[in-house]
Amino acid sequence: MAKKYIDIMDTTFRDGFQSVFGGRVLMDDFFPAVEAAKQAGITHFEFGGGARFQSLFFYLQENAFDMMDGFREIVGKDANLQILSRGINTVMLDTGSREMIDLFAKMFAKHGTSTVRNFDALNDVNNLMYSSECIKKHGMNHEAVVTMMDLPPGCKGAHDVAFYEKTLRNILDSGIAFDSVCFKDASGTANPHKVYETISMARKLLGDEVHLRLHTHETAGVSVAAYLAALEAGANGIDLAASPVSGGTSQPDILTMLHATKGTNFNLGDLELNKVLKYEERLKECLAEYMVPPEATQVSPLIPFSPMPGGALTANTQMMRDAGDLEKFDEVILAMKEVVERGGYGTSVTPVSQFYWQQAYANVMFGPWKQIAPGYGRMVLGYFGKTPVEADPEIIKMAGEKLKLEPTTENPLDIADRDENKSIAHWTKVLEEEELPTTEENIFIAASCDQKGIAFLKGEGPLMVRKGENNCSGDKEMAGNYTVVVDGKQYSVQVAEGNADIQVAPAAAAPATAVAEAATPSAVEAGEGSLHINSETPGNVWKILASPGDSVKEGDKIMILEAMKMEIDIVAPKDGKIATINVNVNDAVADQQLLATME
Repeated sequence: MAKKYIDIMDTTFRDGFQSVFGGRVLMDDFFPAVEAAKQAGITHFEFGGGARFQSLFFYLQENAFDMMDGFREIVGKDANLQILSRGINTVMLDTGSREMIDLFAKMFAKHGTSTVRNFDALNDVNNLMYSSECIKKHGMNHEAVVTMMDLPPGCKGAHDVAFYEKTLRNILDSGIAFDSVCFKDASGTANPHKVYETISMARKLLGDEVHLRLHTHETAGVSVAAYLAALEAGANGIDLAASPVSGGTSQPDILTMLHATKGTNFNLGDLELNKVLKYEERLKECLAEYMVPPEATQVSPLIPFSPMPGGALTANTQMMRDAGDLEKFDEVILAMKEVVERGGYGTSVTPVSQFYWQQAYANVMFGPWKQIAPGYGRMVLGYFGKTPVEADPEIIKMAGEKLKLEPTTENPLDIADRDENKSIAHWTKVLEEEELPTTEENIFIAASCDQKGIAFLKGEGPLMVRKGENNCSGDKEMAGNYTVVVDGKQYSVQVAEGNADIQVAPAAAAPATAVAEAATPSAVEAGEGSLHINSETPGNVWKILASPGDSVKEGDKIMILEAMKMEIDIVAPKDGKIATINVNVNDAVADQQLLATME
């Protein structure tokens, strides 16, 4: 009897890159490995979407649409190229308007996408309906998703088999058109027994003809067992990655699963060991110069206590590493348990995982619930849809007061449609004012990436890649002046071709405290107030809302910092007058750095 064919999606170039490098891998560096994967017989790839859309514009100064076109050219017209989309958020962190969701589907179809894996972190099926219509309208396959995790120990109320059955039935009852169904466990915490029971339940509901998949990560150390359980329960497909971006925070390795299924009735995509080995060797060569964070290669026993997705974990630790507070990582992870429980049990996957992380980070850095992360607060108030269970009433009340918002049950799409800043007309005007081409691609780039997207289109964004001067393509000239960040400090690096010396010196902008102190020396020397207002965390100055001489009331905002993608309000501790502002917009600030003084 022939073995059951199991479709393997190679996640190396999307989720693998996100889980290990925070998405920061240049296309010319990895394209040779895509060719090697093709030669190994792989025909189903995750090649974009998720965080691998914004990260290209934010950090790599590459156009994600160009990357997708290049990928398609390598693998050919018949390969199944899949992207990850967040329902009403698509590839953004905030809710898109209906016209922007439709533009997303149009652009991703235009640039080579075959299949869209479409999920909602709250498992609110209403959040999948409009995006699914757009996906099908533009000719792509729609993979409907139920998001999974295990709750932290001692928590109950959602994320059991009954909850997933209810969610799947809601999808079926809604009339959403889909071509396949995926159960997605971004934190890798769903235990194998629950996986088996869940996939068995889904197979009975869906019948034998529907393509059914499981996606998980190795972060908690149970992914191979979970995949074996899913296969035994009737799954048709699983997601795997290639070394050196497999295991740890990423998906299990292709070779590992080939070994784990020896002697079973499962054929993993007709893949051959020797061909996969050659592919992995080529990939290793291509990524040899990239920094691999140690936490990316590890299984963490803390993750089941606070489900942190592999795809977000390294991005967060890298931000903490840059900010100089990585020693707080374990505290933040442990603080997530309360944040998850009191927030209504949304699945820990983007954007909710980032909301959890931001709130846990704030609770550690500023004290429990002294700050409300904007995304977390809007989530518990209902602005992203309905949480699986109602959030803690005390947290809802606190969020409303801090953010000056009322709780809502309104459709988030209706709210987004009223927001002029989420309209095509708005971003067309912005592009015109910046004298940039008003193509549909540029409109979506600007709308999804805001000012960082405009900076990219103007050629003004920073290149932030953690790698050496060489790359696998071998044909790039690297001569020039660069600014690099090492352990949170900036250095100016002058690189010359040939055998010339490489000159390294502290950058003019480093360290962060020097920047801010140099910015306003006269204000500090003349007229400094007796009341000092200091930063309680490393971060960057996002907005300054008050000026010297302004009268303020206790609690009035003086400025807003950005740390860990979270807005942190700096407020007046009492009634008085602003004497000095000691930083500028975009300054990096250190913990306890002087920000302003008052009288």
